[in-house]
Amino acid sequence: MREGYNPNKDKNIHKTDCFHQVIIPVYIPNQEGYFKDSFKILDYCLQSLFKTSHQHTYFTIVNNGSCTEVITYLDTLLQQKKIHELIHTTNIGKLNAVLKGIVGQRFQLVTITDADVLFLNNWQKKTYEVFEAFPKAGAVCPTPSSKSFNDKTYNILFEKLFSKNLYFTDVLDQDALRAFAHSIGNDNFYKKAHLQKYLVVANGKVKAVVGAGHFVTTYRFEVFKKITVTYSEFALGGLSENLLLDNPVVKNGLWRLSTQANCAYHLGNVLESWMSEVMDTIEYDLKMPLFNFPKEIKSENKCFLWIKNDLFAIIFYRKAIRRWFLQYKGLSKNEANDY
Repeated sequence: MREGYNPNKDKNIHKTDCFHQVIIPVYIPNQEGYFKDSFKILDYCLQSLFKTSHQHTYFTIVNNGSCTEVITYLDTLLQQKKIHELIHTTNIGKLNAVLKGIVGQRFQLVTITDADVLFLNNWQKKTYEVFEAFPKAGAVCPTPSSKSFNDKTYNILFEKLFSKNLYFTDVLDQDALRAFAHSIGNDNFYKKAHLQKYLVVANGKVKAVVGAGHFVTTYRFEVFKKITVTYSEFALGGLSENLLLDNPVVKNGLWRLSTQANCAYHLGNVLESWMSEVMDTIEYDLKMPLFNFPKEIKSENKCFLWIKNDLFAIIFYRKAIRRWFLQYKGLSKNEANDY
């Protein structure tokens, strides 16, 4: 039986003053073996976010089947109003957890990050600078990688093929690249040439590294407007990240870029002494950076998108073409052979 009139019916939802959402799926089922240090690393991740994110940032955490200790910790953060939204689920997989965080919200920017990332001061400022300087930026990663230049970036390479604003330049922070390689358990991930040069696109004083990673990236909301993926059968990996996070960017005619400076660290699952040392250097900075959000990009012709993203990729994969491109954009012959 229902009696009376629901006072909330037909009322508009109260709008938040936040415009930047950060979604963090968390899966720590226990504190043994692989997950022995994960709880502490999660704390580093969240505390670094709280210290470096402006007050118009909306934090969404999706607990993806974690242990009781982690649940209690996250519940406490919600009660303390350090986070805005906490979703508890069983282990439904990373991408399904991310989808839960996206659905039901509408923010201009959405950062999707793993729970093992240490955020540095100015990560939002540097990210916003890229979005402002490059109106076609659809995804911006705060950790540049020289190996990402030809991963879902063929639209950039096609559009800027003969432009002087696309070129190889010296890596600003080689140690940051080495730190990432170490964090994934492969110290030889980058060759010598990768540690020395990366491909950038420039607009005035702002440069962005071509390509973006997966473990932490900020997206324009329109990337998710037309997503057709509503479920992933993989707990982790598979083709889900391509379908949900990569393809929608390029299918909207947008670019995948990274900040030139390193603004975050991937920590992995093993606690190391340098992490607490870096954490101690992070200062509280909640100031809102100046940011003029770029206008929404009109959809491109599907045929033209296919030419840039698919046909050009096939052409680029020919060794002779690829080697010519690398040298044309500034690498020496030896560097091109090693890249």
